[in-house]
Amino acid sequence: MATRLVQINMKARDDAALGRFWAEVLGWGISSEGPGVTNLEPEGFAYPDPAVVYIDLVARPEPKTVKNRVHVDLATTSAADHAQLVARLTDLGATPADIGQGDVPWTVMADPEGNEFCVLDWRTSPRDTGPIATVVADCTDPRAMVDFWGNAMDWAVHEVTDQHAVLRSAKDVGPYLRFVRNPEAKTGWNRVHLDVRPYPGDDLEAEAARLRALGATAIDLDDDVHWRVLADPEGNEFCLLAPR
Repeated sequence: MATRLVQINMKARDDAALGRFWAEVLGWGISSEGPGVTNLEPEGFAYPDPAVVYIDLVARPEPKTVKNRVHVDLATTSAADHAQLVARLTDLGATPADIGQGDVPWTVMADPEGNEFCVLDWRTSPRDTGPIATVVADCTDPRAMVDFWGNAMDWAVHEVTDQHAVLRSAKDVGPYLRFVRNPEAKTGWNRVHLDVRPYPGDDLEAEAARLRALGATAIDLDDDVHWRVLADPEGNEFCLLAPR
């Protein structure tokens, strides 16, 4: 058994408005499972597709108060493309963000609800990922994170150092997943988190048990839902969705 990263779950005070922003940014379509949920996906792909990490926005009334531990990096292909993308993002409502990054070759911005993201430097940006180049997650120990996530999913490990760890789909397509060392402790629940899904024919409860054996812990939401909520060894929440 194994899982794979299928989507990012992002809480939003106005899921429809924030969904329109990100749909414009990525050039993706918009759908909805119901009130308070906005789903984003590119045209021409059948969910779940290993070449895409989809985005689900879910309405929550609480405001964002701390830096997100998960964000996306947007790909660029040239200096002109980088400048045009930053200008278009600004026109759509994004703003510059200072998260203590200092003098870096990429551009840090925030969406209309304050969620941080990066526009990558074109000289180091991956070229074969689609508009989202990387999903980035803060952690205190990248080696420990790749030990867990490399076994939790069937994604291939590309690089591991004391400062970061990089994984990508077993099909070697789509965005990369990058765990970056950040000594700041997690505070509160994550407004942006990862959703993983087992393959068709797998058993949800057996997969949840396997992840717990790897070091995950179960989170009881006291809700009747058809998925399971867990936390990785550093306490980062993630959802285990039904096999598909």
